[in-house]
Amino acid sequence: MMRVELANEPSAFDENVRKPGLRAIAELVGEPSGRTAGRKFKKVAATRDEIPAEHFPDYWRRALDDLLSSYHRLCAYLCLYIPRGTGAPSVDHMLAKSTRWDSVYEWGNYRLASSLMNSRKGAAADVLDPFELEDDWFALELVEFQVIPRGGLPDETLTAVRDTIARLGLSEPPYCDARAEYAREYWAGHIDLDYLEWHAPFVARELRRQGRLRDEVTR
Repeated sequence: MMRVELANEPSAFDENVRKPGLRAIAELVGEPSGRTAGRKFKKVAATRDEIPAEHFPDYWRRALDDLLSSYHRLCAYLCLYIPRGTGAPSVDHMLAKSTRWDSVYEWGNYRLASSLMNSRKGAAADVLDPFELEDDWFALELVEFQVIPRGGLPDETLTAVRDTIARLGLSEPPYCDARAEYAREYWAGHIDLDYLEWHAPFVARELRRQGRLRDEVTR
């Protein structure tokens, strides 16, 4: 994993996601929403904290295209490009819908994730936030291409890194194979460093850090 910088909120996000989401939340607890058209949601809870996660309407899906463009189609957890047509991008709520109703429709709570990473994370609280982690917490070993903790981490950080790797399955064969393929294609000269940095930036960073860039690369 690598640190991800929060992208600016899209200009249409408030109208397309936040405002309709907050109207729906008001209706789900039986409060006036100010809705002037369309069908209202039925009351399902006495308070906002009690709204079941499955009752929040999925207006966050309207932000997916903006997430894809803002984060260059990179999964926040895998640091791998999500291919057009064959990938399965999704909107992950860093703070789970089941625990933080006030963040369900907030741009800053969304992480672009492959669908499998999203489902694996779920509502778990033991996954490090890509927006808050430090770049020197995760490393890549270049034999089997497993994600591992960097050396010298404090015990608390080391535990958090290990828990994140385990929860997301970051070192499972499909993901190791994907990283290995990018690296080997690069070493073979089939792709250049710019392509590698765009599609697999964690792999590119670790090749650079570990002195494994091709000989002709000097930058």
